[in-house]
Amino acid sequence: MTQPASKKEQLYQLIAAQPFISQQDLADQLGLSRSAVAGHIAALIRDKRLLGRAYVLPDQRPVVCIGGANIDRKLRTLGPVQMGTSNPVSQHEAFGGVARNIAENLARLGLPTRLLCAVGDDAAGRSMLDHAQSVGIDVKACLQAEGMHSGSYTALLNDEGDMVLALAHMECCEALTPEYMQSRQTQRGHAAFTIADLNLPTDSIGLLLQDAHQQAMPLMMVAVSEPKMARLPQDLHGLRVLLLNRGELAAAVGRSIDSSADVSAACRQLQLRGVQDVIVTMGVEGVTYTASDAEQGMQHLSAPAANVRDATGAGDAFAAGVAWSLCRNPEDLGLACEYGLKLARLTLESDATVATTISPAIFEEA
Repeated sequence: MTQPASKKEQLYQLIAAQPFISQQDLADQLGLSRSAVAGHIAALIRDKRLLGRAYVLPDQRPVVCIGGANIDRKLRTLGPVQMGTSNPVSQHEAFGGVARNIAENLARLGLPTRLLCAVGDDAAGRSMLDHAQSVGIDVKACLQAEGMHSGSYTALLNDEGDMVLALAHMECCEALTPEYMQSRQTQRGHAAFTIADLNLPTDSIGLLLQDAHQQAMPLMMVAVSEPKMARLPQDLHGLRVLLLNRGELAAAVGRSIDSSADVSAACRQLQLRGVQDVIVTMGVEGVTYTASDAEQGMQHLSAPAANVRDATGAGDAFAAGVAWSLCRNPEDLGLACEYGLKLARLTLESDATVATTISPAIFEEA
């Protein structure tokens, strides 16, 4: 005869079905006192079947994306770019921002995803948050900053879809201060994985690194431009992965990168500062990444062939694919880069910054 479930197990099942159920409701449904319910919850937390306050279940932990969210405006020339004169263009407007783009990719891949960003208290900001929520991103912890305009990113592409010039207005990100980060500790805590872009203020980046190091929580940081590499702290302990391109790598170490040996030496220099692994993206040349065995040196993966329609957002898609894979296989960076390249290819072949064809099924064949 099957034994009835214990009161503790019944309580766990009720919480799993209704994560916001109150202790009094639990007590009433199970015929227990409030103190007995509290005791069972404390035991489930010790067993790591619940993760502290709000009854967060381990398999429901979100990936938390922190950083830029803005309106993307893409202007594409109808012929070869001619500098110093007017160029006829087509125009497309969409929601963008590195952290926001990564969050949308992850949500479309089926992961619980939370976004921490700042937008202006304006129509653009409200529309960004509404759209993010519509694709499954938790935006309740986002900041609507009074007196600021929502961020914008304007990219000029040539007739082949390659970026010629980009202009970023990211003032709102300066509102993502350490005080804001501290105020969102509950929403940041117990993340399955945290991804932050370098639009954040330097002190906020330092706080995230400190938390990751002290709490052994996986953190990936994504570079956004060469000038903003100055925001990367000297001490990188706590950082699981740093993702950047060759120009940003040069800015990070303060010297030119002219060869594969230079890439390897620069990545080793960053590892000596505390980061566990480094991924260097190189466009059509693929990606180079640090090996788990230092004696193996750097590893390389070629980029798959793609019929490029628009390069905007491909790097953010790559970052999302890496994060998706590391959530499942934390030690296999090579596999993570393969997933990243596959997602980047889908984005390159799409007109959208985040390809609407992305779904959990795209990785099934792998």
